[in-house]
Amino acid sequence: MSEIENTIPELFPCNECHAGVLQPRHITYFTWLGSELISVPHFPAWICDVCGRREYDSKAVTWLNMILDPNAGKPTKNRRRTLPPYRTQTNAPRPIHDC
Repeated sequence: MSEIENTIPELFPCNECHAGVLQPRHITYFTWLGSELISVPHFPAWICDVCGRREYDSKAVTWLNMILDPNAGKPTKNRRRTLPPYRTQTNAPRPIHDC
């Protein structure tokens, strides 16, 4: 394999137009959080060079959702598990005491 083949990235065809190829880019991502518009600069995405379809990096979207979660940064409630109530065995042999 030559060095040129090592530098050529794998090509992904566009699922929308089937003519273009998805190219990795960094874009400004916009989303709504309730009634607020949130913008995220330098967000990784794959963009079709023909129709412009955008597919966002799944790891980056998961990371962003985790950060924008309304409970982010709040301590979690520690739900303490308790043992079930102690039950005695009715058929268990009784210990023998020598007195």
